Amino acid sequence: MQLNPPLTEERLYELAAGIKVLLMDVDGVMTDGRLYLVPDRDGKMVETKGFDSQDGIGLRWLSWYDIKTGVISGRESPATTERARQVGMTWVFQGHIEKIPLYEQVLAEAKVLPEEVAYIGDDFTDIVIMRRVGLSFATANAREEVKRSAMAVVGVPGGQGAVREVIELILKARGIWPELLKKYEVVD
Repeated sequence: MQLNPPLTEERLYELAAGIKVLLMDVDGVMTDGRLYLVPDRDGKMVETKGFDSQDGIGLRWLSWYDIKTGVISGRESPATTERARQVGMTWVFQGHIEKIPLYEQVLAEAKVLPEEVAYIGDDFTDIVIMRRVGLSFATANAREEVKRSAMAVVGVPGGQGAVREVIELILKARGIWPELLKKYEVVD
């Protein structure tokens, strides 16, 4: 993970330890950004996308520790709705390019402060939220302007474990990571 000044590793862990809500974009964050249009049995085009399975289990782990998750996406997709259901997301906002009102709704519903929210994005529409949260991340495939606006840039592209990298950071910062390793009998 690359940290943008003035963020230090010590401060990153301090901020991550206080995160109660993790929000993210979908295309380019939970996916590689590609949209697949395939015909259904009637010949009507249906959109689908691929999600990373390791991101998915990480999102489930967050729910075990009462860290809520959600997506705010400019596109509407049944695939996103289903994936959010599978991983236990609290908020699923789709078809919204203007994300600030939805972010403010999350703050009110979750009863959290902005510094208790982390956000992962990859494109211009994400920067407005990234500037308002306690901890912001850009994916490795994000636009350069987004990478410069984020507090940190994860080491991998969206759809290839970018969400998982952020989740592991949060769990490590909270001291939960050793418990998870023990649960799965992972030996160092």
